[in-house]
Amino acid sequence: MGLAIQQEEFTPEEHARFVHRLEESLEALRQVLQRPGFGVGPTTLGAELEVALVDGAGSPLPVNQQVLARSQDDRLTLELNRFNMELNLRPSLLAGRPFTGLQAQLEEVLGELGRAAAGEGARVAAVGILPTLRQADLGKNALTPQARYRALATAIRGRRDGPFQVAIAGDDTLNLAWEDVTLEGANTSLQFHLRVSPEDFARVYNAAQLATGPVLAACGNSPVFLGRRLWEETRVALFQQATDDRSDSDEGAQLHPRVTFGQGWVREGLHELFAEAVALYPPLLPVVGHESPLEVVAAGGLPKLEELRLHQGTVWSWNRAVYDPQGGGHVRIELRALPSGPTPVDMVANGAFLLGLTLGLAERVDALLPALPFSQARRNFKRAAHHGLDATLLWPAEVAPSPRPVPAVDLVKRLLPVARRGLVEAGVEAAEADGMLDIIAQRVALKRTGSRWQRAVLERLEAHMPRQDALAAMLERYLEHAEEGLPVHTWPVEPR
Repeated sequence: MGLAIQQEEFTPEEHARFVHRLEESLEALRQVLQRPGFGVGPTTLGAELEVALVDGAGSPLPVNQQVLARSQDDRLTLELNRFNMELNLRPSLLAGRPFTGLQAQLEEVLGELGRAAAGEGARVAAVGILPTLRQADLGKNALTPQARYRALATAIRGRRDGPFQVAIAGDDTLNLAWEDVTLEGANTSLQFHLRVSPEDFARVYNAAQLATGPVLAACGNSPVFLGRRLWEETRVALFQQATDDRSDSDEGAQLHPRVTFGQGWVREGLHELFAEAVALYPPLLPVVGHESPLEVVAAGGLPKLEELRLHQGTVWSWNRAVYDPQGGGHVRIELRALPSGPTPVDMVANGAFLLGLTLGLAERVDALLPALPFSQARRNFKRAAHHGLDATLLWPAEVAPSPRPVPAVDLVKRLLPVARRGLVEAGVEAAEADGMLDIIAQRVALKRTGSRWQRAVLERLEAHMPRQDALAAMLERYLEHAEEGLPVHTWPVEPR
C-alpha cells in the first residue's frame, strides 16, 4: 500500500498536504512512463491468497497474530480480521511451467501456515466466505489490532452518516445494518499479478476487464454468508456494501463506490487509472512521506510514489493498476476477482484461465470493444457473481455489430481455446496450459464449482439437521477434501 500507517486520525492540514502530493505524484508518474524502456521486461506472474483460521468445530478462530509469531516465513502476513491471514507468493516468469511452480509454492506455504496454526489449535480454510461465520464472530473485536486497520476502519466509517447497509438476495435474503468494516473480512480472495509493458497496459487491462465475467462464472466458491444461501460469489456484493464510505444523503449518493469495476474502457494507459482514482475518491489515509517525487524524477531517479500507491490501495478496483518501483520499476495488473479455494490445483487452474484469456483476448481487444459497451462488461461481471454457470452473458458476436446473449457454460467452452492460445504464445508450455485448462473444462462440463458443491452438500445435510449444524458438517467435508488436494469437480456430494 505504500507508506506505513502509524496514526489513526488526521487533520485537515494533513489532508491538504496529501492531496497536493498526489498531484505531484501524478505528474511524476507521467514523466516516468514516458522514459524510453521503463517497465520493459519479461512477463511475470505473482499471487496473493487470503485464508481463514478455524477451530476444531469449524468456527472462526481469532488468533492470526499468535499464528504469525510461530512462523519465520516472510510470505505470511496478517489481514483485516483476526481470523484471517494472507499468503504472498514469490513472483515467477510466466514462460515455462509457471502454474506447476505456483501450485508447489501454494502447497508449501499452506503447509507452513497449517503447522504454525496447529500450535494455536487452528486449521486453515481456503474458501471464499467461511460458511460457518455468525454475526457474533464479527464486529469491532474481530478487527486485527494494528494501526493500519484501525485507521482504515475509522476513516471509512467516519465518512458515513449511518451504519453500513447490506442487502443481498439469492435463494435466501440478507438485510443487515452493521456499524463497522469487519463484514469485509468475511471475504477471502485469490489475487493474481500480471506484469505488462506500459505501452501494452491499456490493451491488456481492457482484455482483463472483458475476461473477468466469464472466468468468474466458472470459479464460484462463496455461496453462503451468515447462514444464508445468496450468490454464487457473494463476495462481490458483500465487498462493495461492507466498505461503502458514501453517506446516505443525496450528495453522497452521487459519489462513486470505492469497490468498483471501473468507469469505462481504458484509452490511454496506467496513468489514466491513477488519475481517475485521485479525481473520484477522497483520501482515507493521508500520510505524507519525505520523498519529493518531482525532485527525484528531475534528478533522473525513480520515485517511490508512496502516497499515490497508498491512495490506490484504498480504491478496490476488481482489476487494479499497480506501479512498483522495485527492481528498476514496472507496472502490473492486479486481478482481484477470484475467490480463495477450494484446492491449490483449482486455484492455479483458475489463474491459468484468467491470465490466458486476458492475454488471448488482448490480441484483438481493439476489435472487440466497439461491439460491447463497458456497461455490459460490468453487467457480465455481476451476473457471473450472482448466477455462476447459470448466468447468461453478453459477448461480442463474430460478425454482428452488437453483442449476443450466451449461456455462461457455452461461453466458457468457446473461450478455453482463446485462453490456451494466450498462454502458449506467452511462452507457457503447451502441456502445462492443457493440464490447467482441462480442469476448467471438466468443472464446467459437470457444472461442479466450489459453490455448487457447497450448495449440494448443504441441501442433503439440511434434510437431517438444522442449518447451522449442516454448515459445520459441510465445512468439515470441505476441509477433508481440500486436504486431499484433488480438484473440486471430483469431490463426491454424498458422504463416503
